[in-house]
Amino acid sequence: MILSNLTRRLQSPVWLCLFLSAFFSCPTAGNPPFDDAATVHPVTAPHGMVVAREEIAAKIGRDVLAGGGNAVDAAVATGFALAVTLPQAGNLGGGGFMVIHLADGEQALALDYRETAPAKAYRNLFLDDDGEVDENKSRYSHLATGTPGTVAGFAEVLQRHGTLTLAEALAPAIALAENGFTVSSALASDLLIEKDKLSRSPDAKRTFFHPDGRTLEAGDHLRQPDLADSLRRIKEEGPDAFYRGSIAEKIVADMEASGGLVSMEDLDLYRPVWRDPIRGEYRGYEILSMPPPSSGGIHLVQMLNILEGYSFYEYGHNSARTIHLMAEAMKLAYADRSLHLGDPDFVDIPVDGLISKSYARHLRRRVNPDQATPAGEIAPGNPAAFQQAAETTHISVMDRHGNAVSNTFTLNFRFGTGHIATGTGIFLNNQMDDFSAKPGVPNAYGLIGGEFNAIEPGKRMLSSMTPVIVLRDGAPHIVTGSPGGSRIINTSLQVLLNVIDHGKNIAEATHAPRVHHQWLPDELLIERGVSPDTERLLSEMGHNVVRSTTIGAAQSIQFDGQRLHGASDPRRPGGGAAGH
Repeated sequence: MILSNLTRRLQSPVWLCLFLSAFFSCPTAGNPPFDDAATVHPVTAPHGMVVAREEIAAKIGRDVLAGGGNAVDAAVATGFALAVTLPQAGNLGGGGFMVIHLADGEQALALDYRETAPAKAYRNLFLDDDGEVDENKSRYSHLATGTPGTVAGFAEVLQRHGTLTLAEALAPAIALAENGFTVSSALASDLLIEKDKLSRSPDAKRTFFHPDGRTLEAGDHLRQPDLADSLRRIKEEGPDAFYRGSIAEKIVADMEASGGLVSMEDLDLYRPVWRDPIRGEYRGYEILSMPPPSSGGIHLVQMLNILEGYSFYEYGHNSARTIHLMAEAMKLAYADRSLHLGDPDFVDIPVDGLISKSYARHLRRRVNPDQATPAGEIAPGNPAAFQQAAETTHISVMDRHGNAVSNTFTLNFRFGTGHIATGTGIFLNNQMDDFSAKPGVPNAYGLIGGEFNAIEPGKRMLSSMTPVIVLRDGAPHIVTGSPGGSRIINTSLQVLLNVIDHGKNIAEATHAPRVHHQWLPDELLIERGVSPDTERLLSEMGHNVVRSTTIGAAQSIQFDGQRLHGASDPRRPGGGAAGH
């Protein structure tokens, strides 16, 4: 039934309009065409919704739901489409995390398809002859690439909990890559920003540049035949094509030619891992998020536990007192992150202690309600004493059955290393920079790491990705997540606080100005829109207030009991909320 529905859709004027949107403009049946307003005002739908950072991909997921697919089907189809339409973050050559709520049996699941360090990686891989970190190696060279997990992760979750075949989920992405689509202003802007990096890759130049050396501009038509071929091979041969077949051979040949470490053996041995989600409780809502090697779920719950002792509705949204208390909780959590977090398959992490209410009460006593505590006076805590009896983009999906998916996946930087593996159309990630190249030395996002996150063969690097599902009375109420590197956890935190504590709808919660503190550097970043008087009061409380560029880009859905409301963050234009 689902196959026939999708086949019929691919032959319909709606889908032809989608795939040939460079030449035609036509509305979808029962839904207005997307425009800029889709990212500024909430979209509502009674039956199913997909919110993603790129609107064509979001509409593909919506139509999968309308065709009878479930939330997992829609998330995977959207994810594959993002590899085509959002090449700066959507990917086949990266990895990520997925949190799932299944209405049948009220199951909560977490899938870890994070990249792993190649077998030839070693502790001091990115240190130069003087023992200092070589940032070019860790961020832009082929050495920066970990063994990718996206294809294996999507295939695994689809096989276990989807209703589509892998071929059906891939069909829209293949059509987009083969037939092409119109370059958006957001993609054109990112191509221009990363022009120098991309120009070092012959395949990237051939795909994303004009013959005269200009990057593609908004309104240009983009086709990606090499990527279409790779997607088609995965459709025909399954994930084996990527991990053991012709795509693997091309990736490894590119690695060997450029000094990278990913081998055929690394690809062959890669497996996604099912893990138990992090569970928390905040003011009667159940929080589901990602466990290590993501630090997101643990520290989101940790901060909520600390903040539960305060009356934010009384203090007011983004008042000086509210922001001060949030910042103090952020500092405590990020300090713990620097010491206690890593890959749970390699190190023992005091998970239960970190997310315990008793540890939160202990930390809350360290918060001065009237004065900022300097970062230099904050050290990681001892959660083990409270142990109990263990460039990134986001997709949020809810379906008519009560299933929900929160998926965050990434290449790390925009376009990863900037290199396309020759002949594949696939950008290579630079996730190895998320390891601690040298204890105490910050990575590209300013995060401090320790021995728990040191480089080891086969190890998964620590992440800040924070896919979240919030349950109310056992049913999905909010699905959210965001890109943004070290700012991801605090972005998700503020979306939840804005809804639960401040009574905002999901659009207001998404659009409201944000703040960020990550312990070190000792800076309280504040977006425009926060009152100058509030900034002054925070400075008087001892905070080093710094005006920030945008913080995160949340993709969120809220269910009010009758209808779904979706909001795609306008901080990064081009996203879409698509419902039916």
